[in-house]
Amino acid sequence: MSSDLLINFRPYETRVALLENGTLVEFQLERGAQGAGLLGNVYLGRVVRVLPGLQAAFVDIGLEKAAFLYVDDLDCQDKEFNRLLGDATNDDDRNLRPDSLTFPEDLTELAELAELTELGVPEPPKAPIESLLTEGQELLVQVSKEPMSLKGARVTTHVSLPGRRLVFMASISHLGVSRRIEDETERKRLRDLLDSISGGYGFIARTAAEGATDYEIQAEANFLIQLWRKINAEAEKSKAPALVHLELDATLKALRDLFTDQVERLILDDPGQFAKAKKFLEAFVPTQTPALTLYEGSEPLFSAYDVETDLARALNRKVWLKSGGYVVIDSTEALTVIDVNTGRYVGRHSFEETTLKTNLEAVREIAYQLRLRNIGGLIVIDFIDMKREVNRERVFAALQESLRRDKGKTKILPMSELGLIEMTRKRTRENIDRLLREPCFYCQGQGYLLSRVSVFHQAFRQMEMAALDYPGRPLTLSVHPSIRDLILFEGRAALEDLERRLQRPIAILADESLHLEALVIEPGSPKSKNSAT
Repeated sequence: MSSDLLINFRPYETRVALLENGTLVEFQLERGAQGAGLLGNVYLGRVVRVLPGLQAAFVDIGLEKAAFLYVDDLDCQDKEFNRLLGDATNDDDRNLRPDSLTFPEDLTELAELAELTELGVPEPPKAPIESLLTEGQELLVQVSKEPMSLKGARVTTHVSLPGRRLVFMASISHLGVSRRIEDETERKRLRDLLDSISGGYGFIARTAAEGATDYEIQAEANFLIQLWRKINAEAEKSKAPALVHLELDATLKALRDLFTDQVERLILDDPGQFAKAKKFLEAFVPTQTPALTLYEGSEPLFSAYDVETDLARALNRKVWLKSGGYVVIDSTEALTVIDVNTGRYVGRHSFEETTLKTNLEAVREIAYQLRLRNIGGLIVIDFIDMKREVNRERVFAALQESLRRDKGKTKILPMSELGLIEMTRKRTRENIDRLLREPCFYCQGQGYLLSRVSVFHQAFRQMEMAALDYPGRPLTLSVHPSIRDLILFEGRAALEDLERRLQRPIAILADESLHLEALVIEPGSPKSKNSAT
């Protein structure tokens, strides 16, 4: 499988696209100082509130909203080690332990979500948070999840510093090797090497460490240790809240995390970023420097590689399948619902065969869309109902297999008799929809408006109420032009009836500046007679 990593840089925006066989599979965006990602940043924070009922605390780190610190991110080091080991390895084993599942994003509703324990939410820790933290206490924290929607960032006191080949862990002394490094001789070499250079700190050898020389591993370990000491020194002279370590920018972060051995070409369209990337590669992975390319075409980089088309497709609610079926993706505050439909596909033999084929095709598309759109949290997939148990198991196994390339941690429950699959997917940053779009200013993100007929009848009911406030006085109703036309054409008889019952004239005025659902009722003499022209 051929892979390309594209970096489109402008002073106000950096876009990163990972392509597999010419198809966009991952997208990252960073926009200026205001839009720069917070994930990985280290802050000296101050505890502003301890919440024993939630076993959590709010920490002021200098952002608009206080960060959220759960007690599991303050204690239970073994759990943190397992989480980091999984993150560093992109572990393909999806039989996740309870301690590797992400908590609900809105922890204020944790009490109402007790049923999530069945999905693997960890048991409450033994040490209560009120015995570990006090209000006003200062502590060093790292952002583990970006602020999303109305929620603040999630933070942890377990600071980890990812390098190209290693992950450094400041508060955990464990040593580990990526599970994707399968050669036992290489695993032993790396473990022994880490043991000799760790200096009491924790390290995990990432997949990229395989085949690296002892000198390269030791040099990176020393660099990460010195970086940690620098962070501590900065924290000691700072006053909370303060930023003490800024994560890499979008370009270098992409080189560190996405530019693997499987990527054949790294293409940048800015000479300055090209020089920075070259310097980074020469220092950390000189063998991959030949893959670096400066794009100098006249057509914009993302347009030349059809990335813009894939991005537009990723924003569609409905995604068509090659067979003629389709999937519909709807996100709510609590979960994402994906519905599978046969659409135009009618099959050849039986309905069971048609549904199985559509479901299997949908599985591949769903796994792709989850990764591309970075959909996280609770996800419910409504597959087309299949009568045979063996077919349901086949679709479930296909979904597990399709998610193996996804770096986002997932947990999947078997398909129910109703054709539903419930799953969770870890997300540390906003999904593509929230990155590129905002709620409609007209419908406030609801996706629906009152029908014109409903607005018409609502207007008449409100005029009856207004008549009580302005006894004996004429009324003027200002509405959107389309509502005025409806009243004066189809509702003329109803308007005349209302005037008779209220015993006063009513003027209907058009105002293009008004929302379709807006109604403005005022007393006073009508300025003009009602007319449809």
